[in-house]
Amino acid sequence: MNALSFNGAVEKICSRCIYDDRISNISYDDHGVCNYCHQVEKLTDEFGTGMVKGDQLLAKIVEDIKRDGKNKKYDCVIGVSGGTDSSYLLIKAKEWKLRPLAVHYDNTWNSAVATMNIGKVTSALDIDLFTHVVDNKEVDDIKKSFLLAGVAEFDADTDIAFVQVLRSTAARYGVRYILEGHSFVAEGLSPVGSNYLDGAYVASIHDRFGTKKRETFPNLTFFQFMKWALVYRQKFIRPFWYMSYSKEAARQELIEKTGWKYYGGHHLENRASTFAHTVWLPQRFNTDYRNLTLAADVRRGAIDRDEAMKRYRQPVMPDPELITYVKKRLNISDEQYLQIMAGPIRTWRDFKTYKKRFERLRPLFFALAKSNLVPMSFYLKYCFPTKAPT
Repeated sequence: MNALSFNGAVEKICSRCIYDDRISNISYDDHGVCNYCHQVEKLTDEFGTGMVKGDQLLAKIVEDIKRDGKNKKYDCVIGVSGGTDSSYLLIKAKEWKLRPLAVHYDNTWNSAVATMNIGKVTSALDIDLFTHVVDNKEVDDIKKSFLLAGVAEFDADTDIAFVQVLRSTAARYGVRYILEGHSFVAEGLSPVGSNYLDGAYVASIHDRFGTKKRETFPNLTFFQFMKWALVYRQKFIRPFWYMSYSKEAARQELIEKTGWKYYGGHHLENRASTFAHTVWLPQRFNTDYRNLTLAADVRRGAIDRDEAMKRYRQPVMPDPELITYVKKRLNISDEQYLQIMAGPIRTWRDFKTYKKRFERLRPLFFALAKSNLVPMSFYLKYCFPTKAPT
């Protein structure tokens, strides 16, 4: 197992990727390979990612979507953000002769590039777009409450709301298939115990630190989550888990076919997520999620391991104008911002969540995940006990 010095501390590092001891719930085998590398191997084998098996499984899913959507205006919904993955998934859906409805949750923090990309791609591909826009003052109050709470998940509300909007929109149009552009090969999977989110967590933090009522925010409660899966039987499909997928090739095809424009990096198409990844997480929690993509790139052979570690050592460079924008938008003074950045650090364990409920119902969620009624990544991340960081 290799050792490397980060900020003066010697860390164990996976002998295959670049994950180290700072990754939550990490372990190593006798050859120094981390459990997350083995997880990717297991998922690759199970889903047949990039192999004949994966192509066959995906082809069957596509036929199931067409059959279930016969005589309906749309046979699937696809969540779009203006980023690479969701935009490229629209291209693939049209190639597969599907009739998707593009669905966007507008948290009012979109970059201009992301908004332009959504318009260009849906227009070029002749795909209808449904957008749910939340009240900006309401969502800003939620986001400020996460800063005041001192937890890492500044943008958790966006992820939760996006899922609720996808599922409720699918129900509105009688669609049972929801497609999402995520690739565990290209992006990796968030480590177990990190970046936690659920509807109870969002409500708990906002109820404690917020000042406004949640009236337009589409929170995903446990009851609704189970309703979409058990009653509506909505299937949540991630096609890139089955097929060979290259972000680089996807970007080039998007540019050539739709005029799509690259926005600079993973999760940087939205100003809230950009603040989370370039300011809040690295400065407040010494957390750098670039390692997810870099480790994934090493595993798939897209980059040399030494080069990946070299890039990972480079400090995250925040945009001062973005910090100014966040303070102004959330009505945070310079003094209060300094207090927030120096305040107590809390985690999701300090608030109400559905985590214990998910763990108790692990056998049920395993069955739901195997049937694509909930994402497999949800089962792997949320349905097992996790060790608290020391």
